[in-house]
Amino acid sequence: MNLRDPARPDSFTPTVRRLLAGEFDEGPGYTTYRRRGTTDWLLFHTLNGRGRLGTAHSDVIAAPQSLTLVKPGTLHDYGVEPTLRHWHFRYAHFHPKPDWTPLLDWPEAAPGILQLHPSEHAAARIAGHLAAVVRHQSSVLAQGELLALNALEAALIWADTQNPKAIPIDDRLLRAIELVDRDLKADLDVPRLARAANLSPSRFAHLFRAQLGATPQQFVERRRIEAARRLLELTTRPISSVAAEVGFTNPLYFSTRFRHHTGTTPTAYRNG
Repeated sequence: MNLRDPARPDSFTPTVRRLLAGEFDEGPGYTTYRRRGTTDWLLFHTLNGRGRLGTAHSDVIAAPQSLTLVKPGTLHDYGVEPTLRHWHFRYAHFHPKPDWTPLLDWPEAAPGILQLHPSEHAAARIAGHLAAVVRHQSSVLAQGELLALNALEAALIWADTQNPKAIPIDDRLLRAIELVDRDLKADLDVPRLARAANLSPSRFAHLFRAQLGATPQQFVERRRIEAARRLLELTTRPISSVAAEVGFTNPLYFSTRFRHHTGTTPTAYRNG
């Protein structure tokens, strides 16, 4: 097929201000064609089934658990061929934040089409975050779009752990990171994190610093401060409540550490 056949009609092209996400489960005959692509990036996460993305020279197959990223201005010719039966996927059209650029540097499967094949563990985490993207986007909350963008960023960060062009992260460390993200209020000391990774504390601490460039304690504190910033942005909770929610039992110590990381106090950050 001539993918740039001028007689072939273009599919509807959505207008994407910042983010547009959804989930489809399609059968044979489903197809989308946009000869000039779009101005946004387009992400697919295949849940099951298989999709096809056509290029000028060959096809890229979107297999189960795979992540496929289409650059702006790249031909869109994707769908479900009769032999593929069906394609169940979540998608996100988005305009990335400037600091997302390193997270989008994936291996190229074809010109303008990038692809990752995450482990089962990472794929499950990515699927969860992308489900949150879809859920938050339709929220009645005024902050729904911001929550959806935060969930998309989390999905891209997990994807980056599977990027062969980046520094690979041991799956055992990913289990510890998941424990941190699941319950910041918990006692997240090195022995507990090491048990989650099924490693001795000394081996865990050494491997963690070698792969992530920070000690486990530094990583936990950064995650807590990041979560605190989101709570300060999105809620009116008292500073002491925010501190407790992210694992600081002493509000004064929380303010000290928050200022160390951000250069300002929690109150000034919220009012800024």
